Amino acid sequence: MEKQDPHIPAALHALGWTPVLQDQLGPDDAGLEAMRIAAVHRSTMTAFRVGGRAKLSLPAGMTTANFAVGDWVLADPDGLQISRLLERHSLLQRQTVGARQLQLIAANVDTVFIVTSCNDDFNPARLERYLALTNEAGTGAVIVLTKVDQTPDVTAFERTAAGLQRGLQVVPINGKSQDAIAALAPWCSAGQTVALIGSSGVGKSTLLNTLARKSEEDAQATGSIREDDAKGRHTTTSRSLHTIEGGAWVIDTPGMRTLHVSDLSTGLDELFAEITELAPDCRFRDCTHQHEPGCAVQAAVKAGTLDPARLSRWSKLREENQQNTPVVTGARGNKKTSARGRHR
Repeated sequence: MEKQDPHIPAALHALGWTPVLQDQLGPDDAGLEAMRIAAVHRSTMTAFRVGGRAKLSLPAGMTTANFAVGDWVLADPDGLQISRLLERHSLLQRQTVGARQLQLIAANVDTVFIVTSCNDDFNPARLERYLALTNEAGTGAVIVLTKVDQTPDVTAFERTAAGLQRGLQVVPINGKSQDAIAALAPWCSAGQTVALIGSSGVGKSTLLNTLARKSEEDAQATGSIREDDAKGRHTTTSRSLHTIEGGAWVIDTPGMRTLHVSDLSTGLDELFAEITELAPDCRFRDCTHQHEPGCAVQAAVKAGTLDPARLSRWSKLREENQQNTPVVTGARGNKKTSARGRHR
């Protein structure tokens, strides 16, 4: 065990431990210690334990790809080898080009802060991809608009973001201001876990430094946005867990400009609820809402009650999800998984 760390709580529940996790423990787990994964690297992992940190070793047959920051594991308190991974209540994951399995982003997250800046980086289509990912994970989502001090009109950004999904919370902040702590406090109570996702350069690391009140010595590195295209440079290179103001935990993630959708079942339905609710009124059950007669969705577009741009983006994401989601075929006991198509 590494030396005691005064910044790490001396109580398990303050690390995010819940009764649901406690219920997963059985007689065979006696003598094992619950720890929370704080950082995952290519060949090593570190975890928070009550009052300190630990560098964990993996049992045979497991790699770091099996774990996400925020995971809870049971480990030998002396040898620090992981015994088993506890069931997650939420998991953010994504498909990457060329990968056979989904990349794990963050686990046991209560709320995802989808961070975007009020400049040319603001992209509704990309935000919808983040929302679909978040919906599928079963977590709450908040759009956090940063760099509001650098734009003369935040209202347009707020209105567009709020229209991306019903009931979506949108919070405009200056990530360098202490006022950001109060603005995001409803989702950052003790024991809660939030994850920061978004493109490079939108202010995730700056926001983390503010929320955690990090000193200049401990602060996450931050990068500026290029003035010619408003794109940022990667400053965060790995996922990590941090304690923040109010006793909550935040998982910082590297920028994700390219985000493929796959393996979505309900994420798109929730995101495009206005289309999902119209679909049962279409004449054909397998209506694609593109050209079929008696399409209730197309009728709504013609009536001006449905934004055609939303329908176009729904169609693109639906097709991409179908192409990227593996198909399971074969008789029971002899199932085979194959890809439908190439990533887009």
